[in-house]
Amino acid sequence: LCRINNHFCVSLQGGVNDEVTLTAYISIALLEIPLPVTHSVVRNALFCLETAADQKENHVYTKALLAYAFALAGKMDKRKTLLDSLEKEAVKEDGSVHWQRPGKEPEVDLPYYHYRAPSAEVELTAYVLLAYLTSQPAPSQEELSFASHIAKWISGQQNPNGGFSSTQ
Repeated sequence: LCRINNHFCVSLQGGVNDEVTLTAYISIALLEIPLPVTHSVVRNALFCLETAADQKENHVYTKALLAYAFALAGKMDKRKTLLDSLEKEAVKEDGSVHWQRPGKEPEVDLPYYHYRAPSAEVELTAYVLLAYLTSQPAPSQEELSFASHIAKWISGQQNPNGGFSSTQ
C-alpha cells in the first residue's frame, strides 16, 4: 500500500500528497469495514504506517490520520504518542481546540465577520476528534473533556444551514 499511485486522491488529502497519507486513508477504510488487524493487507499497511509514524517531520494532517488509524487498530501506545504530539501543535482559544496547516496566515479580526476555516482544517481537526474518541477501553474523562473542546470548534465552523464549507 505504501507504493500506490495516488493522483486521484490529491484533493481529498488536506493538501498533503504522499504515500503515507494515502496508506492511512486506505487502512482506515479497511479497519472501518471492519477487517481484522490480522488480515495480511491490514497488517502490512499498519507496518508501513508504524515505520512512518516514527519520522519526526510528519505533517500535522498526516499525524491526525495516523492517530485515528492506530486507534482503530487498537494500537493505543502509538495513538497516544501521536495525540500528545498533536496537542503540542493545537490552537487553543476561546475554550475550543483545533489544528491548522503550517504556514497559514493568521485570521483577520473584523467586526461582524465570523471566520470559517478551510475544509482541510475542519477535516484534520475531525480526524483528531475521532482519534480521541476511538479508544479501547473507552476514552478517559480527560480525553472526553479535551474532545469536547474540539467538538466545540468543529460545531462553530458550520454554516447557517448546518453544513460545512465542503463535503470533505
